[in-house]
Amino acid sequence: MSGLTLRLANAPALRVDLRQLTPTALAGMAPHAVARLPLWHGNERIALGELFNVQAHDADGEPSLTFEGDLGRFDRIGWKMSGGTLRVNGNAGDYLGCGMQGGTLRVSGSAGDFTAAAMAGGHITVGCNTGDFAAAALPGDMDGMRGGTLAVGGNAGDRLGDRMRRGTVLVAGSAGDFTGSRMVAGTIAIAAAAGAHLAYGMRRGTIVLLSARPQARATFVRTNGNFDVFWTLLARSLARAGGPFTALPALRPRRLVGDLAVDGKGELLMFD
Repeated sequence: MSGLTLRLANAPALRVDLRQLTPTALAGMAPHAVARLPLWHGNERIALGELFNVQAHDADGEPSLTFEGDLGRFDRIGWKMSGGTLRVNGNAGDYLGCGMQGGTLRVSGSAGDFTAAAMAGGHITVGCNTGDFAAAALPGDMDGMRGGTLAVGGNAGDRLGDRMRRGTVLVAGSAGDFTGSRMVAGTIAIAAAAGAHLAYGMRRGTIVLLSARPQARATFVRTNGNFDVFWTLLARSLARAGGPFTALPALRPRRLVGDLAVDGKGELLMFD
């Protein structure tokens, strides 16, 4: 099967919506047909070929789509993507992988706000940093990330995992304020620091802190119950991500439960 490579030729003056460009949607299309597709550039439509050079490339098995260049002004890359492989060799804009159902999305650089918001399946890897509201709910929605995996190689912004309901988020760097706020379920693992108001309004779910030592809050209490089996399984799963998470199976965390202000039963796992 052939894939497509879209190489940025002209940087846009305004933001561009790429929601219609997914590996499965473009599978089988000829480069000249792809170049004629309309894109929203601000409030006007332009042909894709005005911004990108389109080339076909060999791809084994599943549909493949590759973007080359700095796509920091291009939003909704991988929007509701259901399969295939999508690569961005550069930066990506806002709403990366929102509503994603399946497949693999890899960004070598950084991504903007609302990365993996409302994601339900698949795997997203961001090589550097991501903005605010990653793995959170879209504006106006009540549910955040509902499945899949988001791996961030650098730092994440504020409100990471806000209203998160399921899935896994791994951050190799630090996370901003209100991480895990109003979280309902799922797992967030942070290798470095975490900002203020961690797990605010958390109801269920798990947040693993490799090195952060947040200030003790009255609405989280320590529990000494036996959770060895749960931790063994979780640690092995997170360790597959590699990097700072590799050593987790050899460690034993302490467990705090809350947020009791909302009758929450979520848990913070951290290490002395």
